[in-house]
Amino acid sequence: MGWRELLLLLSIGLFWGLNWPAVRVILFELPPFSLRGLAFTVAAVILFLVARARRERLWPERAEWGPLLVVALLSIFGFNVFVAFGQLNTETSRAAIIAFTMPVWATLLALFVLGERITWERALALALGMAGLALLLGDDLFDVTRSPKGALFTLGGAFSWAAGTVLLKQRTWSLPPLAMAAWMLAISAPPALVAALVMEAPLTLPMPSATTWLVFAYHVLFPMVWCYAAWVVLVAKLPAPVAAIGTLMIPVVGVASAIVLLGEPLTLSILGALALVVGGVALVLLLPARS
Repeated sequence: MGWRELLLLLSIGLFWGLNWPAVRVILFELPPFSLRGLAFTVAAVILFLVARARRERLWPERAEWGPLLVVALLSIFGFNVFVAFGQLNTETSRAAIIAFTMPVWATLLALFVLGERITWERALALALGMAGLALLLGDDLFDVTRSPKGALFTLGGAFSWAAGTVLLKQRTWSLPPLAMAAWMLAISAPPALVAALVMEAPLTLPMPSATTWLVFAYHVLFPMVWCYAAWVVLVAKLPAPVAAIGTLMIPVVGVASAIVLLGEPLTLSILGALALVVGGVALVLLLPARS
């Protein structure tokens, strides 16, 4: 692995990890559907332009429109909207850990939908992921001062992403990855914008501050556009286990940045859950699957 690939790998873990406190900052002034609708739209336009500059195929085949719609609404719209509501109702550090159980749930769904085998590595990964989740949910369920609503919203996002990923793997697509990502964002934008108009009346909201717009620009340009493009490059150049190391950085950076930038507390349950979830995801991503 050359230094360019190493820098791309580190940038993915850093930018996607820092996206967690960035989204929380934006949510102080922009409600969830307004944030997602605007971000989906801008990111989709930029990714279409990048895909066109790379001379990628831009239009899916006619038979792909239905499956593409379902995959986009699950893995992009569902995940991002659920997680935004989750962050409104719980600490960002907890949401980052719960959401990152998504590769573990994707493995579980793949056992039933794709007929993949259960191995001891996958069974252990599921056990670790569920233990980390139980540790966080236990705080919410047994502490009368807390509500489990934020954790449940975020868990819904993790399941939504996992279901979309499994359906994505069910077929071979004619679109290259960047064009696929652009269409998934473009499909997710209209329902988010409609929900914003109906439920949040965005045109009557106060204009967000310059700081919020600056953080929003980061959110779109780096986590959405740069990281998608960098991931496409890495998957083409590096073995999957090596590329997966970058994703293992995401919850660690997310938790650390939420504590430093948002002033959230570092508790034993957060540390324990982070260790369990990252351990489970590492088993899923880094150990070779057996056919």
